[in-house]
Amino acid sequence: MMQALFYTGPEQMELRDTELPSLNVGESRVRVLATGICGSDLHAYHGHDPRRVPPMILGHEAAGEVIEGPLAGKRVTMNPLVVCGHCDYCLEGRQNLCSNRTMLGMNRPGTFAESVVVPDQCLIELPDGLSSVAAALTEPAATALHAINRLERSLTRPLAEASTLVIGAGAVGLLTGLMLRQRGVRHLTLADTNPLRRETAEKAGLTVIDPRETPLDADSIEAVFDCVGASATRAMAVQATRPGGSLMHLGLQDNEGRFDMRSVTLKELIVLGAYTYTPNDLRATVDLLASGALGPLDWVETRALDAGAGAFADLVAGQTAAAKIVLTP
Repeated sequence: MMQALFYTGPEQMELRDTELPSLNVGESRVRVLATGICGSDLHAYHGHDPRRVPPMILGHEAAGEVIEGPLAGKRVTMNPLVVCGHCDYCLEGRQNLCSNRTMLGMNRPGTFAESVVVPDQCLIELPDGLSSVAAALTEPAATALHAINRLERSLTRPLAEASTLVIGAGAVGLLTGLMLRQRGVRHLTLADTNPLRRETAEKAGLTVIDPRETPLDADSIEAVFDCVGASATRAMAVQATRPGGSLMHLGLQDNEGRFDMRSVTLKELIVLGAYTYTPNDLRATVDLLASGALGPLDWVETRALDAGAGAFADLVAGQTAAAKIVLTP
């Protein structure tokens, strides 16, 4: 038996005792040491994700120790995307778009539990100097890295020289900002309406504004990252991007409202999407986190797994300054 935090219905989370999931050939059992709450988990928590059907164990950002499998005794993080390895996308190195993919915490039991079963191919060993809490940031940080790499290839000048805006100072937005700073971007601004998140970003050494009080100049930014993905932030992003600039959309808050394709056309904008990461992105992110290049990561808050329901409620209410809450079973 093990304990797990179950999503049981809209805005309902319950800690339960449950049977250990069975272990099949090619799989390992990992004792979860740290697991982060993602925005997509919150989306499911509200009952807005038909792919996540209660009752189920959510969670896909994690680090732990292998207790059964070829890497027994090793600390690992994991790729939550389980891919087939033989479709065109996998063979092209674009495994994040695998035609046959499944995912931990969506259609497989997730990481909000004392242990999780993971295909061996998804495990990534951790260096000794990287803490489990920091390693649990690998998944959202790799999402940011994947988006930055895609946008960078669209620019006509070096990214470090481009005026850059990140909309949203949640975990992915904050990590995007920290990675852009690490890459030498000199003109970088984050925008967020939540004062607690702005305070966290400022403490991390980033320039941050409330776009309601400090409106962005139209046609002023060369590279824009929308890490929220809401109707209002899409409008803000299109308005702020300068003619010929690039807009990266990686938030998934909603799919409502109109999108100003007329401005996209008249300004000849490059509009890109980014979905998750490849295995190479994850490995590069582990190295980046282990190097300390993103700073002390002291903006992460840890809570026990049995306090998980309260953590979800606090995140929804905007009552925590933490850009990321990591649960420790």
